[in-house]
Amino acid sequence: MPDYKAPLRELRFVRDEVLDYPAHYQSLPGCEDASPDMVKAILEEGAKFCEEVLAPLNQVGDRQGCTWSADGVKTPDGFKHAYQQYVEGGWPALSHDPAHGGQGLPESLGMAISELMGEANWAWGMYPGLSHGAMNTLQAHGTAEQQKTYLEPLVSGQWTGTMCLTESHCGTDLGMLRTRAEPQADGSYRITGTKIFISAGEHDMAENIVHIVLARLPDAPAGTKGISLFIVPKFLPDTDGQPGTRNAVSCGAIEHKMGIHGNATCVMNFDGATGFLIGPANKGLNCMFTFMNTARLGTAIQGLAHAEVAFQGAHRYAQDRLQMRALSGAKFPDQPADPIIVHPDVRRMLLTIKAFAEGNRALLYYAAQQVDIAHYSPDAEQRELAEKLLSFLTPIAKAFMTETGFEAANLGVQVFGGHGYIAEHGMEQNVRDSRISMLYEGTTGIQALDLLGRKVLLTQGETLRAFTKVVHKFCKANSGNRAISEFVKPLAELNKEWGSLTMKIGMSAMTNREAVGAASVDYLMYSGYVTLAYFWADMARVAAEKLKAGEGDKAFYQAKLHTARFYFERILPRTLAHAQAMKAGPGVLMDLAAEDFALGY
Repeated sequence: MPDYKAPLRELRFVRDEVLDYPAHYQSLPGCEDASPDMVKAILEEGAKFCEEVLAPLNQVGDRQGCTWSADGVKTPDGFKHAYQQYVEGGWPALSHDPAHGGQGLPESLGMAISELMGEANWAWGMYPGLSHGAMNTLQAHGTAEQQKTYLEPLVSGQWTGTMCLTESHCGTDLGMLRTRAEPQADGSYRITGTKIFISAGEHDMAENIVHIVLARLPDAPAGTKGISLFIVPKFLPDTDGQPGTRNAVSCGAIEHKMGIHGNATCVMNFDGATGFLIGPANKGLNCMFTFMNTARLGTAIQGLAHAEVAFQGAHRYAQDRLQMRALSGAKFPDQPADPIIVHPDVRRMLLTIKAFAEGNRALLYYAAQQVDIAHYSPDAEQRELAEKLLSFLTPIAKAFMTETGFEAANLGVQVFGGHGYIAEHGMEQNVRDSRISMLYEGTTGIQALDLLGRKVLLTQGETLRAFTKVVHKFCKANSGNRAISEFVKPLAELNKEWGSLTMKIGMSAMTNREAVGAASVDYLMYSGYVTLAYFWADMARVAAEKLKAGEGDKAFYQAKLHTARFYFERILPRTLAHAQAMKAGPGVLMDLAAEDFALGY
């Protein structure tokens, strides 16, 4: 397994030099404590924990996996102790409300720690990761009493949380769920049903597990309008708020799956378990979206994490592995062969991984800034704009970053050649672990429908324009900047085409509603490539300015300009194919009768 090194220099570049996080924090009431010195200290300490504690457990978790028995689930060796260190370090409380024991630091800083944890050991990071969504849901929709009971132990990390949505017959279509919630005389509810694919549903790392569960009341309307949300703890809190009587919820099995073996993916049985309503009856899906949006940005981090791991492993291997001579002549004549990094195709793979990792990191921390603004800004217009940008960028971040993260993970194996297929190097684990990211928290297809159907067309392009206006202002401000003219001109053209393609799809959908589904994934990927083009152009701007001023590491900034050029010349042209596919319309997809797909078998 390659030694993991936290990419702190890359984080500083994106957060401080490109997005000006120091000024961002000082502009928001409640974020002033996140001074450059404090942020630096937190990131360095977080990096140490991830490099020294979590990363060595990554392959352990993959090889051992979790074990199930009637007594519960045992996590791999070292996982529980690592979690204890995580709690003792105060990490779960980093970006939560001081009223419930949190440290009150911005959520964007918490996301940076989540990135490092995900890169070091994604399966382990899922245990505390899901708790953040549970906390946000309780903070937004829980009663004062519920918050008092559950938030403090969740914030401290003594307890963990889950989200329980999926049932065997309904994944995406939650309107079909059958889990029942029967009102009881004391105001509680009796929850009965089975949920599947519940990450961290049962484990031995925390005192209690708080399940956030979707269920249906007896008189609920059919479909999604009849879903309510409930708190169902593993142990019912006693009068002192400590874990008391064991609730009637248990893990019936753990799934045998492709990757993330170190995380327990559970079948959870609710056998008349005691639950408590969160938010209004029959509005559970609305409340759950608080959790789901948090989880979707968390899954976007997963895409970035696997690309970063792929780059670190593949880059080191390409520098050390000797094979053949460069076509233009020996580059290391004193060696029996040249390192494979001299070969154009290996460089193509490395630069693709690098372009996705660094471009997606910029997208993530731009979105994280919008989270901060929406939460802390005293300006209502700023908060509204941040919400629009987040609404638009979240499905792109979740789907595009995981699709390209998976591509990067596969290229990481390819750079190793046959050795990449062997478990000891860790590259094949990176591929297996990354595959789930395009499935859970809404598949790529679902994210694409959400983006094009709900976020863009349903708002008549309002959310799209919120972001294309950002790009337009950048292009206008840099129209005379000769240092980055090679990026600004194609970016401006694509930004204009983006709106034109959207209008064409919208017009087509007026006569054939299948046009939205037919175009949606291509639209999302097109949107992702253009979005990353904007961030690469902006990173190139900063790099060019630093080089002109003679500041910092010259090689670092030259590499940024070179990677931006690679992205624009070798990756961005993928938009041409996606645009052509969108224009093709739904006919070729829908004209073949469903029963005719099987002809010839």
